Amino acid sequence: MSPQQRSLAEWIAFFGQADLPVLRHTARELARLRANMAQGNASKIADVVTDDPLMTVKLLRYMQTHKSRHQVHELLDVKQALLMMGMETFFREVPATLIVEDLFEAHPDALAYLLLTVRRAQRSASYAADWAQRIHDMHAEEVRVSALLTHVTEMLMWCYNPGPMLEIRRLQGGDRTRRSADVQRQVLGFAGVDLQRQLTVEWQLPELLMSLLDPAQAESPRVSNVMLAVRLARHSAQGWHDAALPDDYRDIGKMLHMEPNRVMSLVRSGPVAVLR
Repeated sequence: MSPQQRSLAEWIAFFGQADLPVLRHTARELARLRANMAQGNASKIADVVTDDPLMTVKLLRYMQTHKSRHQVHELLDVKQALLMMGMETFFREVPATLIVEDLFEAHPDALAYLLLTVRRAQRSASYAADWAQRIHDMHAEEVRVSALLTHVTEMLMWCYNPGPMLEIRRLQGGDRTRRSADVQRQVLGFAGVDLQRQLTVEWQLPELLMSLLDPAQAESPRVSNVMLAVRLARHSAQGWHDAALPDDYRDIGKMLHMEPNRVMSLVRSGPVAVLR
């Protein structure tokens, strides 16, 4: 069956068995760290993993499907996961062998869209983690991981279904008044949010990811943090001139108890290096 003909249930089954790809840079850095295992450590490996949303979800999927029956809490801290499983087990069981860039030889334009989505995810995660620390959120790691994975199913669809994803982009560009979900249903037969919801449940991803899909949770401080980070990363993706940015600064300022002008200065200095 061609990818274009798969139903939502068939995509769920496919992704459950597929070897998820990782960025070429991720594979190279992990290979370097493995070759220098004596000097490497879990923190350095965790930094590489969590810079790549696809590698992050690949590791979390493995950990959740292989967790002990005695484990009752979600495992969201990548460094903790690496320490629990051991470095050799990580490299053996979650290998960075399938490379994202190799999947796009016939669709280089689709690769460009994927990499833009990855970059927005990286920025979202950095913003959200910084703000979580500023407001003393005791679960800042879940906030960071959730922001990183907010659009991970879109990334997976770019990897494995680039033709229809390009068609969605074309249709959206031709009529910007149409809702994204409506265009996705027209082309794919389902909305991306439905795929995200199902994979979040199947792979037992952070509960916060599910809350992001629930309108009733919109006022939750942690949901607001992630959504504001995602908004800011999207609106600033092409620079700092988007007309929506003043509203972002205002809403972020309310959350951080900070004046909008100070928020603007803070975020324009670039996503910070967050302590892990």
